Amino acid sequence: MVEAPPAGPAPVAKAPPPKLNPVRVPIPEEQVSERIQDFREIIHAYSKEDAVLEAKRCIQCRRPWCVEACPINQDCREYIKLVATEEYDQAAKVTLSENPLATSLCKVCYRYCEDACVVKKKGVPIAIRELKRSSLELGSSDLVYIPSKPRGQRVAVVGGGPAGMMGAWELGVRGYGVTVFEEEKRVGGLMQTIPAYRMTDADVQQDRARFRGLDVTWVTDRRIGDEFSPEKLLEEGYAAVLVTVGTPAHRVLSVPGEELPGVFPALQLLKRINLGEHVKLGKKVVVVGGGDVAMDSIRSAIRLSEGKDVTLIYRRSRGEMPADHEELLGAEEEGIHFLYQRAPVRIVGNGHVDGIVVQSIELGPPDASGRRSPVPVPGSETTVPCDTVIVAVGQKADLRGFSPELDLKITTQGWPEGKGPGFSSSVPGVYAAGGRSVVYAMGAATKAAEAIDRYLSEKRGAPPSTARPDPWGGESTWHLPAGYTLPIRV
Repeated sequence: MVEAPPAGPAPVAKAPPPKLNPVRVPIPEEQVSERIQDFREIIHAYSKEDAVLEAKRCIQCRRPWCVEACPINQDCREYIKLVATEEYDQAAKVTLSENPLATSLCKVCYRYCEDACVVKKKGVPIAIRELKRSSLELGSSDLVYIPSKPRGQRVAVVGGGPAGMMGAWELGVRGYGVTVFEEEKRVGGLMQTIPAYRMTDADVQQDRARFRGLDVTWVTDRRIGDEFSPEKLLEEGYAAVLVTVGTPAHRVLSVPGEELPGVFPALQLLKRINLGEHVKLGKKVVVVGGGDVAMDSIRSAIRLSEGKDVTLIYRRSRGEMPADHEELLGAEEEGIHFLYQRAPVRIVGNGHVDGIVVQSIELGPPDASGRRSPVPVPGSETTVPCDTVIVAVGQKADLRGFSPELDLKITTQGWPEGKGPGFSSSVPGVYAAGGRSVVYAMGAATKAAEAIDRYLSEKRGAPPSTARPDPWGGESTWHLPAGYTLPIRV
């Protein structure tokens, strides 16, 4: 009798794909009637239980559209999965491994990842930004970055905003000494104009505190350009220079009456508010503009104005407004008025602002930006009564003292960047980068820092190192997530 062969192991059944849950766990926030009284934080963190429930909604896509949409290519799937399994310390470490400004970003990032989330096709996308915050607040996030083997070279970073901080981190982790020059008394750049109801300087400082293990020196209240040009920094012994000056100067309306008392440049006003200065606004406030600074301005004004009468004037339609949609909805909830398709003609008053004259606008064919061109309507002038006007029509870089030989490109939104590979300028060793939001600036600075590393490695005669070392001192290197192809750039 022939014996039957021993039975092999039973086939392992494949786990069914996770069921898509289209309903987001509500994010806690302050009631409108309460929040407009002061600058208290609007959005609050998830409770532990809610964070776990929301994290379990993530279906862990093999093709991570969320990662591809992120300007710094952070693999949010990793920390979301760890929050779902209540491994909070590891979630915090994973978050900070790729994102040194995570404490700030988990409050102000415009969630490009969520716009690309697959779950959005069937319902509300995963609350990725809030789960980033959960990873840091539920886990141990008071960590210290560890540099790799010292390279023996020092790099100057001009500008202490998000791009400068990200560039300093990337280079510091790679073993370079870095000196960051910031013209203001506090680092953070334009993050220092973001109102406290969104984030505070304490968030910036918490992020910077993790740099203390790196060879990064912060020099504040020191402007590069007037005193020392980037070329002069090279002469002083810096091996390379990364220029990340951003757009700290405001653009003007260029209309009569802009010099009247009661007219405020938005960036200066927001900075004063954040510094705790007493800022007195009138009872009827008008803000001109349609971007994110305009949103910060109107929502700050409704908190400061005794009359709580705030109007935004924008020359295009609501659908063409470049401001973040969540900020726009928040402003509408807070009772702010909107005048679309109006453009300022002049500001009127006798010794002080009494009103702003606006003209109706028709929208013509698309311009170079792809948006319809604003065309003034003759004879359509009207006056909007007000005693305060805040100008938020864009920003630009302050390049006083910077040499034309750098041949920098000035982007349509005002920041300078190098025209060459890796944002290199026409002067060897000088690079320049920036971006249209905090996380986009960080992404550009990462590419510039990688290019600086390649440049300096070649000068040392060393093989180029393309992978970021483990920022916690381990042997592993940074890697692209499984399924990654190319980032989506817009």
